[in-house]
Amino acid sequence: MSKQKVTTSIRVLIILLILMMGMVFFLYKILFPQRTLPIYNPYDIHPDLVDESLQNKHKDHTIADFTLLNQNGETITYENYKNKIYIADFFFTRCQTICIPMTTNMATIQDVFINDDKIMFLSHSVTPIMDSIPVLRDYADDKGVIDGKWNLATGSKKHIYELARKSYFAVLDEGDGDLQDFIHTERFILIDKKRQIRGFYDGTDSEDMERLVNDIKLLKKE
Repeated sequence: MSKQKVTTSIRVLIILLILMMGMVFFLYKILFPQRTLPIYNPYDIHPDLVDESLQNKHKDHTIADFTLLNQNGETITYENYKNKIYIADFFFTRCQTICIPMTTNMATIQDVFINDDKIMFLSHSVTPIMDSIPVLRDYADDKGVIDGKWNLATGSKKHIYELARKSYFAVLDEGDGDLQDFIHTERFILIDKKRQIRGFYDGTDSEDMERLVNDIKLLKKE
């Protein structure tokens, strides 16, 4: 066999090998598609949790801008979370029920991603008048909150409650954030780098926390 024919045969084999590898990869993608997280818009969520003005919105929902104060008295806005994946929840420091396991679980997830500066946490006080900055500071110290990674936020009650109801869809749409209004929810909400909601979790449930950790890892690959 001539040298030219050998060279041609090798080229044909290489081409066939590349085609076969491509077919195998294509079939693998079809048979084993990679799971992706949904993007939640108001239309996808139970109407009781969505303000009437948003219930028919099918796309492009994002978390609204916010201005709050953290446990160090520093102003935090969405700019602090820009291009970050973060988990949001709503709590109050005097809570002796669901907030206890919620805060413990949030601290555990914080430890899982302690060296990952792309993952952050944001806990909003639902009793901001009582949860002053010194109170939040003491609570943060007691619960192992890491400054710069996990913000415990206080501020205008109306602003926080509007975020809960119109941005995060964390609670039933009742009340307007006045003195008598009160929300209490065990929900953790996963937010991506584009300010979109990607998951809801029971912050008191250990299995849901495992799911949340896995979903964060999956979201990082996007």
